[in-house]
Amino acid sequence: MPNFDVASTVPLHPLARQALQAALDEGWADPARLYRDARQARLLLDSARESIAADLGVRADELSFTASGTQANHLAVLGLLAGNHRKGRHLVHSAVEHSSVLHAAERFQADGGAVTAAPVDSSGRILLDSFEAALRSPGTALACLQSANHEVGTVQPVLAAAELAAEAHVPLFVDAAQSAAWGRVEGPFSALAASAHKWGGPAGVGVLVVRKGVRYRSPLPADEREGGRVPGYVNVPAIVAAAVALRAARQEAAEADARLRPLVELLHERVPALVPDVSVLGDPAVGDPARRLPHLLTFSCLYVDGESLLGALDRAGFAVSSGSSCTSSTLTPSHVLAAMGALTEGNIRVSLGREATTAQVEEFLAVLPPAVAEVRARLAPTAPRSAAQGAIVVDVLGQMCPVPVIELAKTFEGVPVGGLVAVLSDDEVAAIDVPAWCHMQHQAYEGTAPASQYLAGAEGTAYLVRRLS
Repeated sequence: MPNFDVASTVPLHPLARQALQAALDEGWADPARLYRDARQARLLLDSARESIAADLGVRADELSFTASGTQANHLAVLGLLAGNHRKGRHLVHSAVEHSSVLHAAERFQADGGAVTAAPVDSSGRILLDSFEAALRSPGTALACLQSANHEVGTVQPVLAAAELAAEAHVPLFVDAAQSAAWGRVEGPFSALAASAHKWGGPAGVGVLVVRKGVRYRSPLPADEREGGRVPGYVNVPAIVAAAVALRAARQEAAEADARLRPLVELLHERVPALVPDVSVLGDPAVGDPARRLPHLLTFSCLYVDGESLLGALDRAGFAVSSGSSCTSSTLTPSHVLAAMGALTEGNIRVSLGREATTAQVEEFLAVLPPAVAEVRARLAPTAPRSAAQGAIVVDVLGQMCPVPVIELAKTFEGVPVGGLVAVLSDDEVAAIDVPAWCHMQHQAYEGTAPASQYLAGAEGTAYLVRRLS
């Protein structure tokens, strides 16, 4: 089965596997001890640290190993806030940060801190004017900006953001999990985190970089290991393998970039042509390395549940990811897509491994249209319709996404130009998906009203859409 989900995790690199097996024999001892085997383990640990630091463009004594990229993000956000508490109690992050950064921000806010989520444009790129304004708010102690987005592949202007942060005397933390395999993060950032399993190393190894001179105080109990930033015993064999994998990934990056970008461009061009009512998300400059990652593409299919489509593609032999968390078990849409103003339903993220071929992409393009058609055929309920207040009323109260936009589209077939449709829904995702549908279909979204205005006693919201063409 072709693995088109390497944005989540990458298979262990063959060289990393060899290094891991060797280090299990040579690096088993406690590197903090003084006997021979311990000194050997320490040499391996120090060498791996220096190798990874060189590839990241930082000093070896600025780098600590963590148990995961998520832990690195948590420690970076909370530790930098603690170290810079004299600056104030205000945190700034982009609206599309990884959930681990958002969860750390929620923890800070629960403890009395103030948090600003800086907006992004429709491609998911930070709006620098808004980011700068938030940076200059009184009491700003930390700013966070990912290097590249994990759902749509958009590369962030980290260099410009870091310079703005430096001018405002605010430390900038960069989550580089998605970009570390492809190159260095440039600019005067204060801290950085990444995760080895994203670049072909073993899971369970994260890296946390805190630049010299940056105030940092670990939010965890004190420990003498890893510069006092990360408590616990380090996994020397896994760290050695991680260093080998990152060096290999960097050496292969140029060739992989040149081979994968045309495949992503092929997907970008062909998917909308093959499947009706599809929107490709992220920056449209597919071939520009300064604007998006070379291997990742997300598209959104109207009238499709993303998880159902994922299952259909799995049965067809393709491992992909859904960029939407809008399912029957949760009311929470993808915060990344919501921040972009994009449709949160029917999203599929394709991230190509470095061994992906044109034949595999062509095969995926062949199975995608029938898979979408299969799911759309199953998701075709008919909602009650009526007329009130000069509008055609579509009652989808109690129904989850993507039902509201499915019923809106079916109703629109019989609506005259200038006609108004009121979609009654108590699904909070409709507040994102109905306006996104209007944008995709070039119709007018006219805001909301209480559902009871169109249906007596109804609890929910009426989303108003006017037909323009």
